[in-house]
Amino acid sequence: MNIYEEIRKDHDKQRQLLNKLVATSGDSESRDKLFKAIKVELEIHANAEERHFYKPLISNDMMQEKARHGIAEHHEIDELIEQLKEIAYDSSAWLKIAKDLKEKVEHHLKDEEHQFFQLSGKVFSESEKKSLAKEYRDYMSKNLKK
Repeated sequence: MNIYEEIRKDHDKQRQLLNKLVATSGDSESRDKLFKAIKVELEIHANAEERHFYKPLISNDMMQEKARHGIAEHHEIDELIEQLKEIAYDSSAWLKIAKDLKEKVEHHLKDEEHQFFQLSGKVFSESEKKSLAKEYRDYMSKNLKK
């Protein structure tokens, strides 16, 4: 597998978790479980992506701005998660922010899959794409088990 296939696999998982999360209601066990799962998934994914996708791209003139933009979007996602942690699950504001989170994440995933992947494909060699995939997956596996 290459880095794009590895990242896309996690993107699909994030989309599924977010769809389930915004379908929950009130102060329920399912909302709590899904929120905790998506919070961990997004945090570890962002760290892995920044280390094993964006960092190798940031020194490339063609990709520097895109890499910085992607990292900035990770921070915007983090801020929405922090807001959700501060609000009661049964508040109407919680669901509104959860929907904002879903929208922000989906926008970010689309940017990556439809723009960043194609452009960075011109920067990375085939062997780099495979070695980055292994480093990315190793990081994800190690950190998701904690």
